[in-house]
Parts: sequence; C-alpha cells; structure tokens
Amino acid sequence: MRHSTDTSSKENKINDRSPFGAILILTLGTFALVLVLGLSISIGAASITFTTVWEAVFSFNPNVTDHQIIQEVRLPRALASVFIGAFLAVSGAIMQGMTRNPLASPSILGVTDGAAFAIAIAFAFFSGISSLGLMSWSFAGAGLGAMLVFGIGVFSKGGITPVKLALAGVAVGAMLSSFSSAIAIHFRVAQDMSFWFAGGLAGIEWVSVRLLGLVAVIGISLALLISRSITILSLGEEVSKGLGQKTVLVKTIGIIVVLLLTGAAVSVAGSIGFIGLVIPHITRFLAGADYRWIIPCSAVLGALLLVLADLGARMVNAPYETPVGAVTALIGVPFFLYLARQEGRGL
Repeated sequence: MRHSTDTSSKENKINDRSPFGAILILTLGTFALVLVLGLSISIGAASITFTTVWEAVFSFNPNVTDHQIIQEVRLPRALASVFIGAFLAVSGAIMQGMTRNPLASPSILGVTDGAAFAIAIAFAFFSGISSLGLMSWSFAGAGLGAMLVFGIGVFSKGGITPVKLALAGVAVGAMLSSFSSAIAIHFRVAQDMSFWFAGGLAGIEWVSVRLLGLVAVIGISLALLISRSITILSLGEEVSKGLGQKTVLVKTIGIIVVLLLTGAAVSVAGSIGFIGLVIPHITRFLAGADYRWIIPCSAVLGALLLVLADLGARMVNAPYETPVGAVTALIGVPFFLYLARQEGRGL
C-alpha cells in the first residue's frame, strides 16, 4: 500500500511541476528557429537578403534567379534540417525515457548504423531505387541495429545496464559500419554511400521533404500520444505496472516511433550523431521530467541545433562544405564522455 502511495506521489510531483520552462522553450525556441531558418536560407555561395527570401517564399517569381535558388535548393534543405533535427531529438528522448538509460540515442545504440547498412544494400542491389524505397530499407535497417544491440544487452552477464548497452551499441555500430563500407567498395557504390557515412543535407529535393513531412505527422503524433505513459515508464518498470500501464504496448509503439523517425532521417541525411543524446538532457534540465513537455521541446531544440550545425558546416570552410555530422560530433562526443564517466561509476 505504501509502495502504491509513493508511486502516486512521484507521478503527482512530476505532473504538478510548473510548465513555465517548457512554455518558454517552445516560445523562444520557435522564434529563434524561424530567425535561424531565414539566416540559413539567405547564406550561401550567393548571399541573398531577408527581403528576397520573404518574397521567394510568399510571392515566388520563377523569372528571378534568386527566387529559383531559394525554392529549389535552399528552402528544401532548410526544412529538411528542421524535420531531421526534430526526429533525432524526439527519438533520443523516447529511447532514454523507455530504457531509463541516459546514454541512449539512435547513433549510440546502433539504430543509425543499421539504417546506413540497409541503405548500402539497397544501393548495391537496387540501383535507381526511389526515395520511398530507400526510406523503407532504412526503417528495416534501423530495426536490425536496435535488435542486435538490445539482444546483446539481454544475454550479457548481469543483464542490461546503461554502459553495457552503450558498449554494445558502439560494437554493433562499428560492425555494421564495416559491413556497409565493404558492400560499398565491392559493389562500387562507395561514392553514393560517402554522403550517408559523413552525414549531410546537400542536394535534398522537395520529394524528400514531403516524405519527411508525412513521417513527422505520424511519428510525432504517436510520440505525443504515448508521452504520459513514457513519463510513468521513466519512473521504473514496477512503478509503471503498479499504475496499470500496458508497458509492452507502450514500448512497442515507442520502438515503432523511433524506427520510423530515425529511419526517415538517415535515409535523407545519412549518419548525423549525438543530437538524440544531447538535446533530451538539455530539455529535461530546462523543462522537467514530464514527457508531455519533453517531446515537443526536444523537437524544437533538435531542429534548432541541426539548422545551426548545417549553417556552421557551410561557413567553417566556405565555399566547401564540412559534413554536418562532424559539427554535431564536436558537441556530442565530450557530452557522451561525461555521461559515460558518470554512469561508469555504477558498473
């Protein structure tokens, strides 16, 4: 009886926390995202004024060269970076909430490398594959990577711990990445795969943006639908069952959402790491532990981070582009090492 009372008090404490921080993130973050989007669209090989950007978006004139550049090149890239950043951040938040593992993220637990492995197979055996087909292969590969990592964790001595999952993720990721490289070299698709290995947003077309938009509607909606259940699940498996949660159903939906969002992101932009690791931690620090707020806030901050990273990738060595995955790694690697050190004390 006392255990049930303690459980309810924990849940009430989370739910009763003021959402001021979350509302502030959503308000200021969205405002900042709009400003950074405008900056991202205006900066490039040819600098374009904000006025021209506004006209190209809302009063498009196909006879103006700058309007064509914005509509066909820069706007799809900018919108794709918003979707992909949001997808990776939400995926990381869901994984961390479901597993109670602060080291969980798509790039660390083999999901991203699994998706890239499947894309390598698709390029090798199905040349000329459509964007939808590539996304489908990416979903399957993401599922394979996750299954391998969690399978190793389950059968390891002493069961699953955060650091063991992270180590399994690194090992499986390295293995799948090696297989991907071998397939790319043997079947002479290395040039096609180099983009996905490095991670980048160059050359994204409207067809990919539309597919990302469809995935966003389905994936983010499902994530918000189970957000309260993830909050309870983050308190512990026993607590969740004690409150009558259908933990198997929640985890199944959560895994589907992660595979859907990560698979779509990797199929379009390749391996972009650490957004799913860093952003959920920042969001929890600012907005609290309620996933009804963590998920939308993570989406906004993840989108903002990737747009900024893409902007930095274009400016750091202009006119050449630095892989955006390298920029996010500069932020994510030190953060991962800090978390791994903290969790390593629990081994």
